[in-house]
Amino acid sequence: MEKYIKIILDGYYGYWNYLTSEILYPSWQNYFYWLIGLSVVVFALEVIVPWRKSQPIFRKDFWLDVFYMFFNFFLFSLILYNALSNVFVELFNDFLGVFGITNVVAIQINTWPIWGQFLLMFILADFIQWNVHRMLHRVPWLWEFHKVHHSVEQMGFAAHLRYHWMETIVYKSVQYLPLAMIGFGLDDFFILHIFTIAIGHLNHANLKITYGPLKYILNNPIMHTWHHVKNLPSDKRHGVNYGITLSLWDYLFGTAYIPHDGENEPLGFDKVEEFPQTFWSQITYPWLKKKA
Repeated sequence: MEKYIKIILDGYYGYWNYLTSEILYPSWQNYFYWLIGLSVVVFALEVIVPWRKSQPIFRKDFWLDVFYMFFNFFLFSLILYNALSNVFVELFNDFLGVFGITNVVAIQINTWPIWGQFLLMFILADFIQWNVHRMLHRVPWLWEFHKVHHSVEQMGFAAHLRYHWMETIVYKSVQYLPLAMIGFGLDDFFILHIFTIAIGHLNHANLKITYGPLKYILNNPIMHTWHHVKNLPSDKRHGVNYGITLSLWDYLFGTAYIPHDGENEPLGFDKVEEFPQTFWSQITYPWLKKKA
C-alpha cells in the first residue's frame, strides 16, 4: 500500500512540475502553447471564412467549450487522472507478475525506422479510437457520458474538447494494452498528438473543408457535421461517421454518411434543449439524471 501511496504523491508532484514548466518555459515541444496556437489559428479561420455565416463569432457555449478544452487537456490530469493512471499501470504490472510475466511487449519495434513506428502507432491508435467511439454510441450507459460532447448545438473549434472526463478513462484504458504490447507508451510521438489535435479542431470548426480526394482518408468538417446532426435515418440511429482523425474506417466498414453538406442541419440529440447547461451539471449528469 505504501508503494501505491508514493506513486500517487509522485504523480501529483510530477504533473504539477510538468504543468508549471509547460506554462513558464515555452518550447517547440510544449503542448500548452501548441494548443493555444492551433486554437487561435483555427478560430481566426472561422472569423475570416466562416461556413455558417449567420452563426455568431462567439457562438453558443463558446466559453464553456474553451474551459472544457483546458480542463480535459490539462486540469483533469492534475486533479485525478495522472496519479491514478500510474497506480493502475503498477497494479496491472504487479498482477502480471503473479503469473511470472514481467514484460507485455509482444512485438519489438524499436529497431524499425522512426517513420514506420509513427505510421503503425497512428493507424493502430486511430482504429482503436474509432471502435471505442462506436461503443460510446451503442452502449447505453456510455452514451450518457458521450452526450456531453453531442450537446454542442453550434459547431466551433473548441467543441472538439467538450467531452466528459470519463471518456478519457475509457479511451486510455482500451488503448493501453494493445499499444503497450508493441512497445508504445501513450506519450510517444509528440508530432502525432499535435496533428490529431489540429485535425480535431478543424473537424469541429465552422469551416467548409473536405480535403478533396483525401476526404476518403482524413475526417473533415462536413463529414463530422453529420456525426453531430440531430436527425438521422432510423436505420442509422446509433450514429454515423465515427472517425477521429481518419475517415478511412467509416468508408471501409459502411458507417460513412454524407447525403449533402449539412450546413443548416440542427445539431445535438432528441431533447438536447433540456440537457444541463453548466460544466458541473453536465459532468454530474450521467449519475444524477432523472430516471425516465
